[in-house]
Amino acid sequence: MRADISVVGTEYARLGASRAGTSGYWLRTLVVAAGFCWSVAFVAVGLGYELQLFGDGSIFSYSVAVEEGWSFHWHNIADRLFVYLFAHVPAETYVHLTKDAHGGILIYGLLFFASQLFGLIATSVADRSEGRIIFVFACLSVACLCPLVFGFPTEMWLAHAVFWPTLAVCHYAHRSIGGFACVLVALFALVFTYDGAPILAAAILATLLLRGVRDAAFARAAGAFLIVMPTSAIVRAAFPPDDYFVNALVSAALHFFDPTVLTDDLILLLLGGLGSYGIAFLVLQHRTPKAHIYAASTVVVALAVYWLRFDYALHAADRYYLRTVLLVVIPVLGVLAVVYALGANNRVPRRAALLQRPLSALTADVTARALAGALLLVMSVHAVETAKFVTVWRDYVGAVRALAMSTASDPWLGDARFVSSSRIGIDLNRVSWSSATPFLSVLVTPKFAPTHLVVDPDAGYFWLSCETATRSLNADRAIPAESRRLVHIYSCLHR
Repeated sequence: MRADISVVGTEYARLGASRAGTSGYWLRTLVVAAGFCWSVAFVAVGLGYELQLFGDGSIFSYSVAVEEGWSFHWHNIADRLFVYLFAHVPAETYVHLTKDAHGGILIYGLLFFASQLFGLIATSVADRSEGRIIFVFACLSVACLCPLVFGFPTEMWLAHAVFWPTLAVCHYAHRSIGGFACVLVALFALVFTYDGAPILAAAILATLLLRGVRDAAFARAAGAFLIVMPTSAIVRAAFPPDDYFVNALVSAALHFFDPTVLTDDLILLLLGGLGSYGIAFLVLQHRTPKAHIYAASTVVVALAVYWLRFDYALHAADRYYLRTVLLVVIPVLGVLAVVYALGANNRVPRRAALLQRPLSALTADVTARALAGALLLVMSVHAVETAKFVTVWRDYVGAVRALAMSTASDPWLGDARFVSSSRIGIDLNRVSWSSATPFLSVLVTPKFAPTHLVVDPDAGYFWLSCETATRSLNADRAIPAESRRLVHIYSCLHR
C-alpha cells in the first residue's frame, strides 16, 4: 500500500502548515459556520413555524398525538426503523406518560429538525482526519443540500444526518471490539433510515476501498455491512407493507430518479445564479483580488430584482421530490471528503490520482475565494426561498384553522361536518398536501377540536383504513374523541 501512495499526500502535507491566514483557512471557517448556522436555524425555524406539520408531517404528528405511529404508518416501512425509533418513539412515550399531545408533537419536531445538528456534532467527534476534513464537508453538505428539502419529513433528512458520522466512524474508529461495535451500530442506523440508504452505505465502502482491500478499516466495515444488509432483508420480510400501501411504494420508487426534478424552479435558480457568478468572477479575477465579492454582489442584486418584480414560484411540495438530489450528491461529497482527508494524511493512492489536480487546486488562494463567493450566493438563495416558503405556510395554517372552526360545510364530501380545502385561495394552497389536510385541520385548532374537518376533494391517497381508524377511536388518547370520530368517518368513507 505504501508504494501505491501518490505525491498528492506530500503536496497536502506541504501546504497544510501554511493554511492559517490564507483564503483557504477562511473558506474552511465559512463552511463550518454555514453548516452550524443552518443546523441551528432548522430547529428555530422548523419549530417556530410548526413545520413538523408540513406535508406528511401532519399525519406523522397526528400519529404521535394518538400514540399510533407504528400501526398508522411505520409497520409499512419497517426498513426505515431508525427514523421511527429516533423521532417517534420518544415523542409517543412522552404523550403516553403525560397525555400532553402538544408536547409530544413538539418533541417529534425537535428531534427531527435537530438531527442535522446532532449529526455534525457526532461527525466532529468521530473525525480524526487532518483538519477534520470529513466534518468540514459535512458542514458544506448541511448548508448546501439540506435547505432543498427542509420542512418536508422525508426520511432522507435523517439519512443525511447519519451518513456523515457513519463515514467518519468507518474510517477512524479504533481498531478494537468497541470500534467494530461503533461501525456496526452506525451502519445499522444509516441503512434503516431510508430505502435508498444502502446506496449511501455502499458509497462509504467505496471510500474505504481507496485504502486498499487489505486495509483493516475496509475489512471491518465490509463485515458489518454483511451483517446489516441481511438483517434489513429479514425485517422487510417480517413486516411486509399492506396491500394498499404497496402501490404507493411502487409509484414512489418508479419516480424517485425522475430527471424532471432537476427542472425544479429552485434548482434552475441556483444553477443560473452560480453560472452567472462564475462568468462574472472569471471576468473580474485578473482585475481585482475582491472579484468574488463583486461577482457575488452583482448576482445577488440581479436576484433581488427578480424576486421583487418577476418571481411567482414557491419551493414547497417539491421539497419532497428533491430528496433524489440528496441521494445522488451525498455520495459524491463523501468520496471527495475522503480523498481529501487521505491526502492530508499522506495516504492518497494512485487510483485516486485523477483527483490530484482539482483537489490540490482547492488550496489555491484564488479558488478558495471563488468558492467562498459561491457559497455565500447559495446561502442567500436558500435564505430567501426558505423565508418565502415559511411565510406562505404560516398564512396557510391560519386559513386552515379558520376554515376548520367556521360554520361552512360541504356535505357532498360525505358528511355535513366536512368542508372543502378548495375554499382556501389557490396561492395559499400551494403549500397544501392533499392526503394530510384532514389531520392538519385537527392539529392546528384550539384543543385539537375542529368544528369541521377540512378535506381536499382531490386527495388520491388515504392514510388510514376503516379498521385502523376504528381502533384509534375506541382507545383512550390525548386527542378528543369527537375529533378522532371525524377522522374515523373520513377514513371509512374511503378505505
